[in-house]
Amino acid sequence: MRKNKTYPRPYSRNHKTAARRPLTGGFLLYLFAAILLIALIKTLNSDQIVNFLAGLISFLTMLGGAWCVRKGLFYEAEAAVRKWNRSTRVPWKVTGAVLVGVSTAIASSFMVGQPIIIAVGTGVGALVGCLLSYGLDPQYSNPDAVSTLGVTTDEVIEALEEAEAKIVSIENATKSIREFELKDRLNRIAGKAREILDVIEQDPRDLRRARKFMKVYLEGAEKVTQGYVKMHPGAQDAKLEDNFRNVLKTIEDVFTEQHKKLMENDVLDLDIQIEVLQAQLKHEGVI
Repeated sequence: MRKNKTYPRPYSRNHKTAARRPLTGGFLLYLFAAILLIALIKTLNSDQIVNFLAGLISFLTMLGGAWCVRKGLFYEAEAAVRKWNRSTRVPWKVTGAVLVGVSTAIASSFMVGQPIIIAVGTGVGALVGCLLSYGLDPQYSNPDAVSTLGVTTDEVIEALEEAEAKIVSIENATKSIREFELKDRLNRIAGKAREILDVIEQDPRDLRRARKFMKVYLEGAEKVTQGYVKMHPGAQDAKLEDNFRNVLKTIEDVFTEQHKKLMENDVLDLDIQIEVLQAQLKHEGVI
């Protein structure tokens, strides 16, 4: 039996992992771009079209460099909370540093008037300074050979991200529900779903066994919740509320059971339970 683990943050680009992402990293480069923009505006009053075009290129290049560095920092922070990462990644921070260097060289030559050799040296200095400030792009290597587990890295990541999106959708719909009991049950369902995702992330061999579960039950929970919110916008409907409560209880029980089976590395036959849920959804008339 597997030992209980401390669960990491959700596997998501748009949820609680954002707290660990850089909030200000790379913004200094946007400040440099703003300075270049001010200098560019000043050239509008002159007849030096070449300097204006060079200033425009320098500004856009610096802007692109800032965006690339920022994106690289984003991926780096994201990788810190993930076990699995796609191996094919653009070296965003290095690309951004090169663009910053090119922008600086162009600005030094055409807007400041430095000799070309000095301008190039200034650009190289900016490139090196950018790399020293923000670092190189890390290698997104996975801890194990995923192919030996019967799934690819992309399959693991896509399945986890798709499931997390459904969980977030459930949480967003829950905000519109007034009944505390229902909100509490939905929050427990979301929490248990994330625990299941963590088990899958730790051991992707569980992915194929759990995929049918995630597809039917997690998607079913999402549709049921959205359907209830749509049909029950503040009005009191005891029958509809009871139906919704019964469906949520079924889903929560199965989530708990599935998590237990995954932790025990056991196979859970969901076919009968899935048929029961599908029949219950139609009978209860929640969606």
